[in-house]
Amino acid sequence: MISIVIPTYGREQVLVDTIAALEPQRQALEVASELLVIDQTPVHQRETELALQTWQQAGRLHWLRLAQPHLTRAMNTGLLRARGEIVLFLDDDIVPSDGLLAAHLAAYRCHPEAWAVVGQVLQPNQRPQSPPLPFQPCQSALWRDLDFPFNSNLSGWIENTIACNLSLRRSRALMIGGFDERFPPPGAARFETEFAKRLIAAGGKIRFAALASLRHLAAASGGTRSRGSHLTSASGHHGVGDLYYALRCGHGLSKVWYLLRRPLREVRTRFHLRHPWWIPVKLIGELRAMGHAIWLSALPPLLLPKPDRELVR
Repeated sequence: MISIVIPTYGREQVLVDTIAALEPQRQALEVASELLVIDQTPVHQRETELALQTWQQAGRLHWLRLAQPHLTRAMNTGLLRARGEIVLFLDDDIVPSDGLLAAHLAAYRCHPEAWAVVGQVLQPNQRPQSPPLPFQPCQSALWRDLDFPFNSNLSGWIENTIACNLSLRRSRALMIGGFDERFPPPGAARFETEFAKRLIAAGGKIRFAALASLRHLAAASGGTRSRGSHLTSASGHHGVGDLYYALRCGHGLSKVWYLLRRPLREVRTRFHLRHPWWIPVKLIGELRAMGHAIWLSALPPLLLPKPDRELVR
């Protein structure tokens, strides 16, 4: 069985469209499948509520509701509740390619040593890289594959993931504790990269499968966009996940450079060049993010407890 998990927050018709687009592929699979919708939306529009209720009553999906929006907690909930050995996480605003589900399963058949498979992701106005361009990672584990082009046509082994098109061997993911819930909601930036580094450190491998493709719509409302634009915000929540990742996974000069370059990188944008009065506001947000990240890194990672992991052994 393959378990498809869709965490959702604040999405309406685009969520319904995503689920409907996956249904023909589920019917065509040679193996059983289940769909879990991990819903963090307080109140849906009537049409969305009716559609989810109808699918649940027909046994087409499991609709689980969480009281508070928290992305990594929602993904861990899906990981624990899933019954399939392969768990595929998808965003709630995607258009899947015709062979998305089959391509994920085929990657595990062709590469049984893989603990995780990441599919191609085409962001708005983005095309597949053609001809395929080989990607040469840097030597530092902190930076390795950090900017991997997930729109590539070239499959291979990588050391990063993107959560909107990510499948896992459930037993292996639980063995390493799932996703770190210290990453603050709603967006939890870099949480999937930290997960990838932990998976690699445990002896696992991550396969990038270009044929497992989808188009990410990046819907204008709901999801992480509910917290506003990071370009004009003095809040630290936009940057804390990235900094927490560096503090948790980095070492030596590589970590120091990562932390120091972020504030400079964040204000060296076309937007801030045209609107320089927002630079001090953005730098205040970066200072707040740094303080929050340092506090979080002083705590142990918030992984799934050991008893939950042992259930699958």
